Amino acid sequence: MKYRHRVLLLLSLLSIITYLDRVCISVAGPRIQENLHISPERWGWVTGVFAIAYGTFEMPSGYMGDRLGPRAVLTRIVLWWSAFTSLTGLASNYFYMLLTRFCFGAGEAGAYPNTSASIFRWFPAIERARAFGIIWMAAPIGGAFAPFLVVPIQARYGWRTSFYVFGLLGMAWGVVWYWWYRNTPAEMANVTKAEIEEIGAAPPQTRHALPWSIALRSGNLWAIMLLALTYVYGLYFFQSWLHTYLVKGRGFSEKELLLSTLPYVCGACANGCGGFASDALVRKFGLKRGRHMIGIIGLGSSALFTMATVLVANKFVALTFLALSYAGITLQQPTVWAVCVDIGKQYAGAVSGLMNTAAQIGAVLSSVLFGYFVKVSGSYEAPLLPMAAVLLISAALWLKIDPARELIPERKLAPSGAS
Repeated sequence: MKYRHRVLLLLSLLSIITYLDRVCISVAGPRIQENLHISPERWGWVTGVFAIAYGTFEMPSGYMGDRLGPRAVLTRIVLWWSAFTSLTGLASNYFYMLLTRFCFGAGEAGAYPNTSASIFRWFPAIERARAFGIIWMAAPIGGAFAPFLVVPIQARYGWRTSFYVFGLLGMAWGVVWYWWYRNTPAEMANVTKAEIEEIGAAPPQTRHALPWSIALRSGNLWAIMLLALTYVYGLYFFQSWLHTYLVKGRGFSEKELLLSTLPYVCGACANGCGGFASDALVRKFGLKRGRHMIGIIGLGSSALFTMATVLVANKFVALTFLALSYAGITLQQPTVWAVCVDIGKQYAGAVSGLMNTAAQIGAVLSSVLFGYFVKVSGSYEAPLLPMAAVLLISAALWLKIDPARELIPERKLAPSGAS
């Protein structure tokens, strides 16, 4: 196995652990709410505060990775968030839980930007897209594994133990990463000269800082940010409220929660298929139509399946519709990131970071508003109606995005590169 494929294996394992730790709070949610006497609207803040911290610290953590290298920064990120994963198990009240989850989000921020930095340094340009595809497919696999691990642990040892175990997994990964990984192939003693030549020199970084005064006047960029905010509003339900909805809204038993892996399995498949399908449609219909088709089909179908969930009485059919809804969202997810590269060009990192920060606003709104909708309506079905509406808006926003319109044309750059 080539050394860059071992790097990819470690990064894919990290992506699995990332989602294991995120989804753990959702699977354990019903027991935690009962044990700590947390109401639905307060539980929304428990899951939402993660997104607040994550969105706030993501860009600074990514910047640290560019300066110091992903070896040190990813080690710090993983050890930090793993420590606060374990500390979640010590929560004795609502406010302790809020603080712990905020620190967890602040710690995990920067994991995917630093993963991108590692892929940039270790993979030739012609292999980067497939590397990202494998890493993004790995993330929902972690979500799929979570119920199979959390439910038996908390049934036998209590919900707190599951957080201790998952925290130890992350710490073990961090130790292996720092011991084995190096920031560039040239620093790794056993990488062959042939593989270094295959990887090639990293493309030169732009000499210009992103001209924010020009970028923030771009309707194209604002449309992408609004798209991210709205589609993540729907996506975050599956990381924060899914298992509480199934138990309290649909009457699933703890044993039946094992079936909640279905959305994540469907999501992993859709993530992989969406990237390949988008590229195929671009080749056939052009950049703009190819990207639009995947985005509109994915989010439009997600909105319809969310509506269908509300209308059906059978809880297993409802779970199936939710799985298809999640698949619709993740089908277009790789295309969103591809569009950031399409329009950002040499500023793709900054554009992606700004897009993902906007996405966390959607995550916070989704998590918090769901709880208040439940409180006001007395129903776990009612919050799915605005979720479907937001996903329809997200699908329509694709029509406002032109992937062929470069954000900062070269002729607009000032000689100094400053805005």
